[in-house]
Amino acid sequence: MSDSPRKSDQAFRTIGELAEELGVPQHILRYWETRFPQLRPLQRAGNRRYYRPADVTLAHRIHRLLNQDGYTIRGVQQLLDSGGAEGDVGEVAPSAPTQSAATQQSGIPAEELRALRKTLTDALKASKN
Repeated sequence: MSDSPRKSDQAFRTIGELAEELGVPQHILRYWETRFPQLRPLQRAGNRRYYRPADVTLAHRIHRLLNQDGYTIRGVQQLLDSGGAEGDVGEVAPSAPTQSAATQQSGIPAEELRALRKTLTDALKASKN
């Protein structure tokens, strides 16, 4: 399926297409729908899901927060409920300039934490080689 032409960013995605794009199984997306009320794809006949562009953006954001930024399900729920970090909704880059609750509580500047994360990532890469 990866040989097929890429859909427009404005096109609706099926659950299979979105799961492949994110690199997660389809059941993960269905689970996220139960945990994040903001993620509500259209459901047509036979309960077939169609993710709108806003749903796709939100799924990317949830995926990034959970798998790259280290948030828990509860942490992402709180972030989405509070409307926090709304400015990065459209971005899916792992280095989006947002402050997590942990950063705010620790009092350590976000720039220092990003530099530390980069140092640790580089050290892990070097140890694998």
